[in-house]
Amino acid sequence: MKTVLILLGAPGAGKGTQAQRLSSTLELPHVSTGDLFRANLKAGTELGDRAKGFMNAGKLVPDELVLEMLFDRVSAEDCRDGYLLDGFPRTMPQAHALDARLATAGDARTLVLEIAVPDETVVERITGRRVCSECGNMHHIAFSPPRVEGVCDTCGGRLTQRDDDTEAVARERLNEYHRQTEPLIEHYRDAGVLTSVDGDRPPNAVFESLVESLPRDVVGRASDEASSGARSSRTSSEGGAPA
Repeated sequence: MKTVLILLGAPGAGKGTQAQRLSSTLELPHVSTGDLFRANLKAGTELGDRAKGFMNAGKLVPDELVLEMLFDRVSAEDCRDGYLLDGFPRTMPQAHALDARLATAGDARTLVLEIAVPDETVVERITGRRVCSECGNMHHIAFSPPRVEGVCDTCGGRLTQRDDDTEAVARERLNEYHRQTEPLIEHYRDAGVLTSVDGDRPPNAVFESLVESLPRDVVGRASDEASSGARSSRTSSEGGAPA
């Protein structure tokens, strides 16, 4: 039976960082809805053309079409043992639709990991990001500050704050998360498939807890990497803010 691993957490909780690492360690493809849209639009697929019609009309792409893209992707050979979902589901209707599709297929078990981070920590992580206007290198004023304030360590370019990294935008994104996505936590907890992990720690410590929460048959060789990561977190300082 394949494993469908879902990552939940507020923007800035570190889902992107942990999704990439878990995908590599568990040998489960990392499937994000953003990548699905981009791939289908770029390839000019029938699904992409249908999505483009809604987008050009200023409408949200229907959940059923998103699910079609998702299940088209996960029908590929590399997903035969399972896959990791990042960015989907975001709402209760999406969660119910995904539950129904997985139940119909009858060949998957769902595991959900929540990376829990306090709102104020999320705001600090997001608003502290600074990106180089020349090379795109990312700094953080608290976690990985540049050697010279406002200047990129890599190329000497000017560091700026992106429009969507301001406090006002960060708090609005958090409000949207609490309204739309946070109810999924109770949904999956009631289903007995959710584990919550403290995300207000260094990335290696969070990764270790995520791996430890998974069943042994899913983890496989991941336990060795998690142990190595835990040792590394105790012997070296970590720079950078989680994605």
